Amino acid sequence: MTVIDLQHLDKRFGNTPVVRDLNLHIADREFLVLLGPSGCGKTTTMRMIAGLEEPSGGDILFDKQRVNDLPTRGRDVAMVFQNYGLYPHMSVFDNIGYPLKLRGIPREERRVLVERAADRVHLKPFLHRMPRELSGGQRQRVALARAVVRNPRVFLMDEPLSNLDAKLRVTARAEIKHLSEELGVTTVYVTHDQVEAMTLAHRVAVMHDGIIQQLGRPEDIYSDPANAFVAGFIGSPAMNLLPVTAQGGAIRWAGGPAIELQAPGEGAWTLGVRAEDMQLGDGGPGSFSAEVFTFELLGDCTMINLKLDEQVVSVKAPKDLRLGRGARVALRLPLDRLYWFNALTGHRVRS
Repeated sequence: MTVIDLQHLDKRFGNTPVVRDLNLHIADREFLVLLGPSGCGKTTTMRMIAGLEEPSGGDILFDKQRVNDLPTRGRDVAMVFQNYGLYPHMSVFDNIGYPLKLRGIPREERRVLVERAADRVHLKPFLHRMPRELSGGQRQRVALARAVVRNPRVFLMDEPLSNLDAKLRVTARAEIKHLSEELGVTTVYVTHDQVEAMTLAHRVAVMHDGIIQQLGRPEDIYSDPANAFVAGFIGSPAMNLLPVTAQGGAIRWAGGPAIELQAPGEGAWTLGVRAEDMQLGDGGPGSFSAEVFTFELLGDCTMINLKLDEQVVSVKAPKDLRLGRGARVALRLPLDRLYWFNALTGHRVRS
């Protein structure tokens, strides 16, 4: 298959930098997810790999061969986009087989390859239908089948599940993961959805302002974020990030009481704590109480949202707990699962 190397990759639109000095090694058969908010440069990076955008600087290498000047059709990449890009006047069979037709593959050979690809995504009964006769999930599978039909060197997927409802996204994620493992094709997947990143990726590159903030396995990025941006982007709900001031063995947030807790140093900090790590109960260092702002039933758990000054803090609690708005709750910060970040730079500081 294919190893991809991005070396000092830059992209500017006019005077606006979109991707900045990006260096990334994507291993053969790896499923790498570019994750970040809108405008972070993730789609532009993928489009440069595809040959749809020309880099302003740096190199793109496939198996150590520079492909910057190679057109898209010469890179042997298959792309799946958010809008699927199906031809409305063609049947499912012809949509899937169109890349093979462009390559001059004989019709009988095309038929075998199309049926094999359709079978992989459970579409064989629908090959005669037109795109307008398919559901959103079925159209997404047609786009997947069209991508896999010619066994490309690289899969590039840009927000392919964004148009699906929540239930279909779960099914489609499973299908994409299964296909990736079965075919063993190097895959670059772009998304803003951290759940997709956590469930699909071998590694995740979290991007912000055109820069990779952290690169690693999903579990490592979740449990060991490099900075406050990554900590606040990964997790559902996002990590609670509290601006606090530390002094004399205690911390305080704006308008709040002093809480017995040792920070890495005196002064301003950003304290991070995940909702699932917060503890109900009083007593000992890190204890405080707060009023319930909202209370949500989620089925497998409940979510308590507390208002601390202007900050909303989320706490995951047992599913049988019931609280009303305004109720007072005793809480304790988990001393062994706190994250400290420099209040100015956002960089992680290990206590």
